[in-house]
Amino acid sequence: MGSQETPSTRAKTPGTWNLESTDSSSPDSLGHLEEQWANSSPDLKDEHSKDMEPEDSKELISSASPPSGREIIRYEISVNQRNIEDVCLCCGSLQVYKQHPLFEGGICAPCKDKFLETFFLYDEDGHQSYCSICCSGGTLFICESPDCTRCYCFECVDILVGPGTSERINAMPCWVCFLCLPFTRSGLLRRRRKWRHQLKAFFDEGGASPLEMYKTVSAWKRKPVRVLSLFRNIDKELKSLGFLESGSDSEEERLKYLEDVTNVVRRDVEKWGPFDLVYGSTRPRGSSCDHCPAWYMFQFHRILQYARPPSGSEQPFFWVFVDHLLMTEDDQVTADRFLQMKAVTLQDVRGRVLQNAVRVWSNIPGVKSKHVALTEKEEQSLEAQAGTRTKLAAQKVDPLVKNCLLPLREYFKFFSQNSLPLDK
Repeated sequence: MGSQETPSTRAKTPGTWNLESTDSSSPDSLGHLEEQWANSSPDLKDEHSKDMEPEDSKELISSASPPSGREIIRYEISVNQRNIEDVCLCCGSLQVYKQHPLFEGGICAPCKDKFLETFFLYDEDGHQSYCSICCSGGTLFICESPDCTRCYCFECVDILVGPGTSERINAMPCWVCFLCLPFTRSGLLRRRRKWRHQLKAFFDEGGASPLEMYKTVSAWKRKPVRVLSLFRNIDKELKSLGFLESGSDSEEERLKYLEDVTNVVRRDVEKWGPFDLVYGSTRPRGSSCDHCPAWYMFQFHRILQYARPPSGSEQPFFWVFVDHLLMTEDDQVTADRFLQMKAVTLQDVRGRVLQNAVRVWSNIPGVKSKHVALTEKEEQSLEAQAGTRTKLAAQKVDPLVKNCLLPLREYFKFFSQNSLPLDK
């Protein structure tokens, strides 16, 4: 079945097709994929031959008054013959601000902001938290292509593909999404050509971050990530997410861990690299350290300059610096200036109890904060828990750090047999 009730319970079904997310710009032949999909999905194949929109539904729309809600999308296109680019795919508004980056159609200003905020947010199951079309949450279908993380809401597939589509998808043992299917159109839903380029341009133009976003990478072009980890070894995080293959001979080649960088120079980093991800952090609260918290940031920034790819390179390159709430306000201002962005605060709240919180600077898309300032009482509570958390640090992986790294699945190869579920 392709859907689950809540994001927290979604899980990929093992043994799905060896089907990769296709880009219409790809030179690879899609004939064998189309044949494979047709054999596995005969019901939807029949619908596709009719553009996924039954004739009786068109008559029903034309004979009725304009519907409410998102049904207005099909009404405007089928009855009023309006161009789909002039209708917001997310809500049906005619006040289109720009074009939807993934599918032909418009998007209004409020929905654009929502798309920018939520598209790269992932749940702990490794899939996106919101619908890839309208960015709504709730009950979602997940794509079961092994290399895809997309999800779609029931309302989108029924309105944009055709009435009853959600029921047919729900009955299928294996379903792949509209960005993975070998053909570009399903009902009113038509995948954009070179949608990865469109997605990058969409974020470059509308994103609040001064840092340019990298174009996502097609599944067959993704390579294993090479990581430089400073002050803390994140091998457990990388293995739990599937970015490092446990027991592989190449494991040491893919991860370079440095506890002390005092004597490291540019020549050393260039010899060990190139790297795709540079990670650094202050010490966890309650642990002993030989340096003040700001020292870790300054050293991270220095090593980061050595590891960056040449100017103008389109190679995806990411970095993360994590502060365990140790840096002073002056230190934070300095870090904002050096790292060219403001920190975000990520909180781990279970029930009504704050378990952990960190400040993060990163260029990974989707790393964002609820911007809820910690009260003095919460600060004291975290300080009291610091000793216990330090003892458990060697046994458990910090979920806040893992959540920061999840969007990298759009750029680098991951080994799905190791990646899910994530250990708490």
